[in-house]
Parts: sequence; C-alpha cells; structure tokens
Amino acid sequence: MSTTVATVVPTRSTARRRRVRLPGGVALALLLVFVFLSVAGPWIWGHAAGDTNVVDANQAASAEHWLGTDDLGRDLFARTLYATRSSLVLAVLATVVGGVVGVALGLLSGASHRLGKVLGAVINLLMAFPALLLSIFFAVLFGIGSVGSVLAVGASFAPGFARITQTLTASAVSRDYVEAARVLGKGPVTVVLRHVLPNIAEPVILYTTIHIGTAILALSGLSFLGLGVQPPAYDWGRLLSDGLTRVYITPTAAVGPAVAIVLAGLTFNMAGEHLADLVGGRRTAPRTAVAAEAQRPSTGDDVDPSANADAAGPAVAAVAPETDAAGEALLEVRHLRVVYPGPDGGVVTPVRDVSFSIAPGETVGIVGESGSGKSMATSAVAQLVEAPGAVHAEVLRFDDVDLTRRTAEDERVLGRSMAMIFQDPGEALNPAVKVGTHLVEPAVVHLHQDKALARRRALDALRAVAVNDPERRFDQHQHELSGGTKQRVCIAIGLMGEPRLLVADEPTTALDVTVQRQILRLVAEVRADTGASVLFISHDIAVVSEISDRILVMYAGFVVEEATTDELLARPAHPYTGLLLAASPDMDADRTQPLPMLDGRMPGPGVDLPGCYFAERCPRAEQDCRDARPPLLQIGAPGHRAACWHPLADGSSTTYPGAAGLVDERAAS
Repeated sequence: MSTTVATVVPTRSTARRRRVRLPGGVALALLLVFVFLSVAGPWIWGHAAGDTNVVDANQAASAEHWLGTDDLGRDLFARTLYATRSSLVLAVLATVVGGVVGVALGLLSGASHRLGKVLGAVINLLMAFPALLLSIFFAVLFGIGSVGSVLAVGASFAPGFARITQTLTASAVSRDYVEAARVLGKGPVTVVLRHVLPNIAEPVILYTTIHIGTAILALSGLSFLGLGVQPPAYDWGRLLSDGLTRVYITPTAAVGPAVAIVLAGLTFNMAGEHLADLVGGRRTAPRTAVAAEAQRPSTGDDVDPSANADAAGPAVAAVAPETDAAGEALLEVRHLRVVYPGPDGGVVTPVRDVSFSIAPGETVGIVGESGSGKSMATSAVAQLVEAPGAVHAEVLRFDDVDLTRRTAEDERVLGRSMAMIFQDPGEALNPAVKVGTHLVEPAVVHLHQDKALARRRALDALRAVAVNDPERRFDQHQHELSGGTKQRVCIAIGLMGEPRLLVADEPTTALDVTVQRQILRLVAEVRADTGASVLFISHDIAVVSEISDRILVMYAGFVVEEATTDELLARPAHPYTGLLLAASPDMDADRTQPLPMLDGRMPGPGVDLPGCYFAERCPRAEQDCRDARPPLLQIGAPGHRAACWHPLADGSSTTYPGAAGLVDERAAS
C-alpha cells in the first residue's frame, strides 16, 4: 500500500534559486577553442602571420584577408589567432605569480600572531588601490616588457589572494584538529601545509580560475599602453594598440583583437563560475527526481508483515507501528522523510522513514550513532530544513498545526510554543548581541510584550535555570560566559515564550560530565515546572535513558526500535540496541577488558538497500535480512516495537552488562 505524501515546501523560492544559470557548456566549448588555438595556432597560422608583403600593406578587410593587413602586409586575422598563445600563457603565469605570493602572505598573516597585524595592515592598504593602477605602478617598477608585465599583474593580484587566504586561514587555525596537531608537537610549517592549506585549497583554486580572465584584460591593457609586450613580439593588447591608429580607415584592424580580448575574458570568468557552481554543490537534481523519491512507498508498507512472521519469532505481533494515543499526541510524526538532491540527478535521503508521537508532558529520547538521521529528523520537526532539502510526511502535526501546510499564523504559534536547544550554544548565540537581547526578543516578537515586562521575565527565566547574578549576565556577551552558562541561557531563551515542546538536539555533547548532569536535571525541572514535552536527542544512550520516558533508536534514517525506557534497558529487542547498551560502561564492568565495539560503517544517505540496513554489521543477520526490509512491529510488551526479522530472545542485563548499570542508575535517580 502506498502512502499519501504531503510535502513541506522549502521556504526559499525554487524560482528565485534558479534565477540564472551560467552557460557551462558554452563556456567549456569556448575554453577548448582557446586551448586549441594556443597549442595549434602558431603551427597553422604562423606562416601567414609572419610573412611580409609591402604590396598588400594596409589593406581593408576582404575575402582573402578577413581583418585586413598591417603596415608590412601581414594578415591581421592570422596574427590575432597566433597571439592567442602569448596572451593566454602570460595571463596564466601572472595569475600563478599573484597566487603564490598572495597565498604565502595570507597563510603567514592568518597563522602568525606576531606578523598577522602588520601583514593584515599592508594587505588592507594595497586592497584600497585599483588592480589596474597597481599594475601600471609595478610595470614601471619592474620594467617594460613581457617579464615585467607578468610580474606587475601578478603583484597587483597578490593582495586579493592574500585577503581571501588570510580569512580562510584565520577560520581554519581555530579548528580542533589544528590544535590537536600542535599538541602533538608538529611544527608551524607542517601544521600549515598539512592541516590548513588542504582545507582552504578549494576556494583559492576557484578564485584563481576566475582571475585568469581578469589577467588577460590587465595584460592587454598594459600592452595597449606600451608597458607590456614589446615588438617584435606581440599579444592582443599590442595588436589593438597598432590597429587603433587606423580605426577610422580600416576598423577591423582593431575589432579583431578587441573581440578576442573580451571573448577570452568572458570565457575564463564563465568557466570559473561554472566550476565554482559544480564544486559548491549548488547544482540541484530535477524536482521530479526528488518528488518521485518522496512518493515511494514508506518502509512500513514495503514489506508484508506476514512474509517472515516465522523468522521473527512467536513474540512478534503483526501490528502496524501506530501511536498508542494518537488522538492525545502533542506532536505526531508519520512516515517522515528528508530528501536532498544528489549527484547525477539522484537523491540522498538522510531520513528514510521515521514515525513517533509525543504526549503532553512526556519526554521522548532519540538515540543513535552519528549519521543515523536523528538530528535531521529533529530539524524537520522544527522546520529547520532549508532548500534544496525537502521534507515529506504522511502526518507531521504539532498541537493543532499541520506542519505540512503551515500558514503565517501557524508560524507565530510555532515561534511561541516550540523551543529549540542546539548542540553548540556558542554557535546558537550571536557574539555581537548581548544575552539580554537574545532573551527579550521572543517575548517582544511572539508575545507582544513591552521591553520592561520582557526584561523582568528574562531575569526570572535566568533565575529559573540557575544562572548566577542574572542582572550582570543580562548585559554580557556570549564570549563572557562558560559553556554550561551558555547552555542555560539557551534554555532560558526557550522559556521566554509559552513552550509546549522543548527540542533538545544533543545539548550536553560539548559539556563536561558534571555540567552534563546539571543540564539534564535542569531540563527535567523545566519539564516539571512548565508541563512542556521534551524531544531529547543524543548519541549517548546513557544520557538519554536518564531523562526519557520513552526511547527511539535510529539507524541509517530508520527507527529500528521504540519502547519505554525501563523496557528498553531491561529487554532490548533489536541487535543494534543491544550493542549500544553493551558499549555503555558501568561501575561493575571489568576494566581489564575493552568495551564491545561495532565494526563496519553505517550505509550513507545515498545508499538504497532492499533489506535491513544493519544486516552487514549484525551478528544475527541471515539471508532474509538482506532480501527484505523488516517493518516496525510490536515485540512483547505493548508499545515495544522493533524492526528486526530475528529479534533478541532475551536482552537481559546478563547479556548486555552495560544495561544493568543504566537500570540501577535510573532507579537511583
């Protein structure tokens, strides 16, 4: 049976996103033409371009000489084609010179604290001058001629390369992997060449490609002014300068090289932009491909539950994974899918089939390893999936709001009733805005309160989340707060509305163990005080089990098991859940033995398998697991569901010792 799918339309207009497409095929064809002329031009037209014949001097355009002839009777069309090699080679050399010098200065400026300010000031000073003006200055400095013009244009390009490299380097050197390399004792040269430069190479290369076209224009300008290529050598700029003297008599003498300069500049700029478009991933698959993928039958309907009933065992009840109290659910999600355009017109699906519900006042945890789709599913619920991603669901409802067809009034309801706590509070808080502004804004915008009342509520919210000295914190910026205080502020921001659902996306990942426990207790207290439901996401099943009433286990975009927390810890049914519990240490664990590990890798979002996505890593997998995908069916106790043809017969704590510690810890708390 195929489900009826409703689509959440991305907020950004598809028509606006497709406003202009550069003619990549045309640019590639022209680029190949110029490369061919550079290689073969001197061989094919060299004779006509160099032979002099004073009898044919200064002729106008004709069938024999398409652009006419010069003072010595040489064919101007052949000379224009012959000049392609020198013009392009000099442009590439000038761009390489500017790139090498600029990237070196940018790396040194971004990576060195001592030289960074001095070099940054020099770069800013040079960036204030137009590149052509700098080219003329450096041409006079280096001397006229081909070598001088290449060095001059390269020097004028260096500040631009230095600026982009400096910006990218400053961002890269603050990454954790760079700090780790330094801790390991690696020298600054090794750190820059091995860890910084490879991570900034892509935009620098794209910047270089686009600047080849600019170099053609700059070098032609210098030759036109007499500062570039000198006779008897010539390029397009020299030909343009010579032809300009006869432009009123034989205008084709100047038109030929002028057209070549403009066409070459446009070609390299279009090719660079098209390359940036490809590398940046902005080419989207046809909407029909995404829509067709979304219309596929959902996982729950892909497999006949009775097909492998015997393999599932007697404890499996063939019932659909429906919500126990769907009519009372605050949040209801049925067959949720998140689809992104993929390469070659295909699609990738980080969330393949997710169904669950949350009752008022209930805390539901979602657990799974990185890449399981838990955060993406949460983003879809919170309406944070941006174009070109698309959210599809049979049912996606929060309170009385149909999230698949939300209106402007619904947006206001969501802003007031749904709060989000992000994984990194430092990224969630604007560093240029004070904490008080963050807190006051929801009350002013969504509840239409005046700023005085909103300030009083903000201070109360800070006190409610145990922030010390709230009056002082109110006027501080986020860089003045510790990680735990930032997370408390984020929770306080969520309390400034009328939250009925608090979505916490791994809010304790970046915090130490002590602060983690404080944040977990704070979330539980907020739930108890406000009556709000909580959707808590984590990769740590121990953290999820401490706060959740029910737990959903996700793998490769699917919900593979769902049960109450006590039931899941005591009797895990899916082998993946059992392995997660086994990897959770407790105080009674044998510290001389390593924790169990799960070998292999999870299938990526672009993989489409006919059977169970966990089969290749599952110790209980058989051939039927690879042939057919198991639906989410009831296993044993009511509300306990698992998607497995061969569920665990006994997932007790003796089988998974980590579960015993979690059960005891949960009982103690």
